[in-house]
Amino acid sequence: MLKAIRATDRILFLSILTLVIGGLFIFLSASLGLLAGNGAQFSDVALGQIVLGLGGGTVALLIAMTLPYRLWRRVALFGFVASLILTLAVFVPHFGVELNGAHRWLRVGPITFQPSELLKITYILYLATWLSNAKSTISDPRRGLIPFSIITGLAGLALLIQPDTDTFLVIVAAGGAMFVTAGAKLRDLALIVLVGAIGLGILITMRPYLAARVTTFMHPENDPRGNSYQIQQSLLAVGAGEIFGRGFGQSIQKFGKLPEPISDSIFSVFAEEFGFVGSLVLILAFLTFAMRGLWVAARSPDLFGGLLAVGIVVLVIFQSFLNIGAMLALLPLSGLPLVFISHGGSALLVALGSVGILLSVSRSVRT
Repeated sequence: MLKAIRATDRILFLSILTLVIGGLFIFLSASLGLLAGNGAQFSDVALGQIVLGLGGGTVALLIAMTLPYRLWRRVALFGFVASLILTLAVFVPHFGVELNGAHRWLRVGPITFQPSELLKITYILYLATWLSNAKSTISDPRRGLIPFSIITGLAGLALLIQPDTDTFLVIVAAGGAMFVTAGAKLRDLALIVLVGAIGLGILITMRPYLAARVTTFMHPENDPRGNSYQIQQSLLAVGAGEIFGRGFGQSIQKFGKLPEPISDSIFSVFAEEFGFVGSLVLILAFLTFAMRGLWVAARSPDLFGGLLAVGIVVLVIFQSFLNIGAMLALLPLSGLPLVFISHGGSALLVALGSVGILLSVSRSVRT
C-alpha cells in the first residue's frame, strides 16, 4: 500500500489530502450550528460523515488507487447499467425516499444514500471505455455524436425525472469535456451546446423552482425573506468574514440564520470563519487539484486513462465551483454540495473512490 502511495503523483495526492482533511474541519465547525436545534442530530450527522464518508471513502480511495485503472474497462458497462437501475429505484415504494417533492434517495436499513452519486462515476467509466474504443470514428456523427447523446441521454433521463437538474448539468459538463478530448469536431460540440441551451431554457419554463433560481440570481435584492433568503444570508456571512475571518468555529450565521449550513451553504460558513484569505486558499487548493489532474490526463499512457482523468477532474471542479459561485451570487443557486466538504457520507465515499481512480492513473504517467 505504501508503495502504491509513493508511486502516485505527489502534488495531486497532497492536494486531495489537503481538501479532505481541511474539509473535515470545515464540516465539523459548520455542524456545530445543529447544536442550537438538536444535539442528537449533530451526533448522527457527524458520525455518518466520519464513519461512512471519511472512513469508508478512505478505504475506497486506497483500493481504487492500488488497482490498475484499466481493470475498470471490464466492469464499466455493468456498473453504468446497475447505477441507472439504482437511480430509477428511488421511485420504488418503501425503498425510495421523497423529500420536498424530489425522489433522490434510497434507504437501506439505517443508511440513506443518493444513487446519482454512483451514476456520476459509472457514467465517466463507461463513457471513457466507449470513447477510447471509438477514437477512429468519433468524427462521424452516426458513430460519435449520436451514441454519445444516447449514453448521456439515458443518464440524464434518470436524473431529470427525480428531478435532479443540477447533477445532470455536472455530468453533461464532464461528458462534454471527455467528448472533446477524444477528438470530437467543434461542429458536434457547438450542436451539443445549442441543444443543451434550448433544453435548459425549456426546463426553466416548465419547472417553477428553476425559474425562481434564475429570477433570484438576476434580482437578489427581491423577496429577501423568501426565494432570496439563502443568498442574502450567504452574502452576509461572506461579508462578515472580511479579510481574515472571525476564527475557526466562530461563525454566527450557521446558528439558525443560514439555510443548509452543512451542505449547500458550507462555503459561506467557511468564508465567515476564515475570510477572504482562507477562501482564496481553499479555491487555490481546488485549482491545484484541477491543474495537476489535467497534467496527469495529458501524460496518461493511453486514451482511456486520459479520458478518466479529464472526466473525474471536471466532475469535482465543475460541481465545486458551481457551489462556490452560487454562494457568492456569481451563479444561480444550484443545491449542489461542495465536494469533499459538504454533508453527505455516501457522496464523500464515492468522491474519494473516484479520485482514487485518478491517483491510479497518475501511477502510470509518462514523466
